[in-house]
Amino acid sequence: MSNVSLVTTFILTGLPHAPALDTPLFAIFLLIYVLTVLGNLLILLVIRLDSRLHTPMYYFLTNLSFIDMWFSTVTVPKMLMTLASPGGRAISFHSCMAQLYCFHFLGSTECFLYTVMSYDRYLAITYPLRYASMMSGRTCALLATSTWLSGSLHSAVQTILTFRLPFCGPNQIQHYFCDAPPILKLACADTSANERVIFVNIGVVASGCFLLIVLSYVSIVCSVLRIRTSEGRHRAFQTCASHCIVVLCFFGPGLFIYLRPGSRDAVDGAVAVFYTVLTPLLNPVVYTLRNKEVKRALLKLRIISVLIQGK
Repeated sequence: MSNVSLVTTFILTGLPHAPALDTPLFAIFLLIYVLTVLGNLLILLVIRLDSRLHTPMYYFLTNLSFIDMWFSTVTVPKMLMTLASPGGRAISFHSCMAQLYCFHFLGSTECFLYTVMSYDRYLAITYPLRYASMMSGRTCALLATSTWLSGSLHSAVQTILTFRLPFCGPNQIQHYFCDAPPILKLACADTSANERVIFVNIGVVASGCFLLIVLSYVSIVCSVLRIRTSEGRHRAFQTCASHCIVVLCFFGPGLFIYLRPGSRDAVDGAVAVFYTVLTPLLNPVVYTLRNKEVKRALLKLRIISVLIQGK
């Protein structure tokens, strides 16, 4: 059979819901999307303008905010189109391919970045005196670049293997965006090899990153418990707590979807909302409301704005 696809357009079924909920869901997801973009842009602006935040931790946070802003943009606008009108459900073959690539590129880069961020916190708390030399600007740039390159390679493999299959029959994707598992169900060929690649390329890699993050935080907890002052222990735990919250919200749903046997379309769509819609919003919320340094920088930015307006 030829590997040339006969399908030129896919139809996204969207989130399973009653038609009467189209408008309320549209309003909710639009609000979340606007808050996500503005919140992450605010973090980028604050870190850029405040020299006290030019540290490795906030350098990686800048990368995370940039990723989350675009990660949400890859999926949410199309979801809003499917809720706005039936015609918005259509997506061309090449647009679907681009969405799949961008989704896995940004998602896997974020996965690797969380691992790097946990390593950064491990060094900062375990080796405070040597931290500055161990996490130099050059080291941070190399680590960040490696996460982007790894994410790009990871996504390229996934996209090429998915869209080299023939699609000659049904074209309805049981999801609100183009993801590999629901697309494979439409292929006119054996997809067992692709399913194994998904398990290894996505599930095992994500599980490996999550395991490294857990090991980093176990080491951090052991180091924190050796801190003599209660204030020092509290500050160290507070620094890592925000990272742990976002990590759990990102990895939990992803591992549930890609590692469990079988696939249930309705369940997968609902669970995917957590890491495609809610997690990008959590980043600015958690890192601003739970972080004193960022709140001080926001206050400083507000004061400067007031002074400028006063003049």
